[in-house]
Amino acid sequence: MILRLSYLIVALVFFAACDSEPDSQYESDESKGDVITEMSIVGEEVSYQTDSVTMNGYIAYNETDTIKRPGILVVHEWWGHTDYVRRRAEMLAELGFIALAVDMYGNGQQAEHPENAKKFSGMVMQNMDMAEARFTKAIEVLKKNPYTAEGEISAIGYCFGGSLILAMANKGVDLDAVAAFHSGVQLPVSPNKNLQAKVLVQNGADDPFVSAASVANFKAAMDSLEKPYAYESYPGALHAYTNPDADSLGKKFDLPLAYDAEADRKSWERMKDFFSEVYPAMNY
Repeated sequence: MILRLSYLIVALVFFAACDSEPDSQYESDESKGDVITEMSIVGEEVSYQTDSVTMNGYIAYNETDTIKRPGILVVHEWWGHTDYVRRRAEMLAELGFIALAVDMYGNGQQAEHPENAKKFSGMVMQNMDMAEARFTKAIEVLKKNPYTAEGEISAIGYCFGGSLILAMANKGVDLDAVAAFHSGVQLPVSPNKNLQAKVLVQNGADDPFVSAASVANFKAAMDSLEKPYAYESYPGALHAYTNPDADSLGKKFDLPLAYDAEADRKSWERMKDFFSEVYPAMNY
């Protein structure tokens, strides 16, 4: 086990003793009464396999929580499974979720150049059966965590990861909801009747990688299905607007990437609102 961070949050003035194992159902803080809530966010390396590859992920959760919580898969940008996606998993754990930062490329591979990133991401997106096998294996790992509430699994994704989770939802993978950030919407699997998850997409209005035509087509497909979804567009934001490393990466490789602190903050808050609708008992 790798402990990434641990801290104590004092809510009020006295301690309520807790069982060592999580309860079967989660509940809001309002139903717990006046207690001191201990939060110890733990991050663990986790390996899982399909028939063809070993994947190296990272799971984050509050080990002192006595109530089982929804699980969230976090799918990385086209750069691969980096510290950035792990930090997002920790941020979800701080909200009370059980979060698994997945490895879609296998063996923890990271791309150090856009050409490698294009190769790795293309390998996955051009083989949806392989992608689904890797994605559903990650779901199995998340479900087996003793802190995860039964039957409550959603996903978030960034860039490549956003497109991937939308495609998985469109394939009918059993997810409650998906929230995609700076994601393409011209997908290898278009929205169709197999889609059951609620959908949130949040893109930069000035992202040159997301064409107006692709957005219009995506919205038309979703509207035709009469499925619940939301599409948010942030004025002035470019691709990778949530990643603080976007500025340096954009400069290094001459790509239209840029971090936007305001869009980052707003999109995270919008995601929180989205998941509070999906899981109303969660209280951030």
